[in-house]
Amino acid sequence: MSLLQVVVLALVQAATEFLPVSSTAHLVLVPWLLGWDDPGLLFDIALHLGTLGAVLVYFARTWVRLIALGLGKQILPPEPGDPDAVIYKNPRLFWFLVAATFPAGIAGLALEDYVESTLRSPVVIGVMLISVGLLIWWAERKGRLNDDLDRMSLRQAMLIGCAQAVALIPGTSRSGITIAAALLLGFRRPAAARFSFLLSSPIIAGASLKAALDVWKEGIPLAMQVPFFIGIVVSAVAGYAVIALFLRYVQRSTMSVFILYRVIFGIIVLALALFFRFPV
Repeated sequence: MSLLQVVVLALVQAATEFLPVSSTAHLVLVPWLLGWDDPGLLFDIALHLGTLGAVLVYFARTWVRLIALGLGKQILPPEPGDPDAVIYKNPRLFWFLVAATFPAGIAGLALEDYVESTLRSPVVIGVMLISVGLLIWWAERKGRLNDDLDRMSLRQAMLIGCAQAVALIPGTSRSGITIAAALLLGFRRPAAARFSFLLSSPIIAGASLKAALDVWKEGIPLAMQVPFFIGIVVSAVAGYAVIALFLRYVQRSTMSVFILYRVIFGIIVLALALFFRFPV
């Protein structure tokens, strides 16, 4: 792999992993359009390790606070204006996150092979891109959008966790479907996005660390060592920036740009499936 390929694909992964636009189609379509060979599973693992690092570093202080509150302790008191201030009013939020992780974890273990063999098609990806985009649009119109994480209940967390399980279907977007669910439940956009990222962390961690263990056993071929580590660094740095920018964006703007992008991109994917040999 060339340095250009490594950097471009790492940037694509960083953006599409955290923005509500779905990473699956982008990581297939971009190399195909540019005439690049499939970088392979090893490089895919590097990109996921990078985005895992981004989300864990960005929310490191939040996770420390959540775990402490879940254990009945209060540490790292927030400064005025700190977005973590609301979690001190809901000390059970950590346990809600733990419980809400189970639906996606169980679905992933049970359905991973079926998803990869049966649902990974351009038609499914295109339909899900459009469908979830329209779902986000409807959620913004119908949701109250006035609750914050201090009002999160176990029932609401589990409903969002069940929505995350749907993200196994290619084209869905983990952040897209969970943000839509949170908006429908009445949460403000910043709270919905923040909870979505926190909820995704254990799933990304589990999948990435399992894959990393396989890499550790097999070893990294000499030709892939430099692309592997550059991919991790670039996707981590870019992913951190994307999380920060997106959380700032939803504080003052609607999701309309992402809705429009999903619908247009979904139409493009369906058109490619009809008239070209789309590489999925």
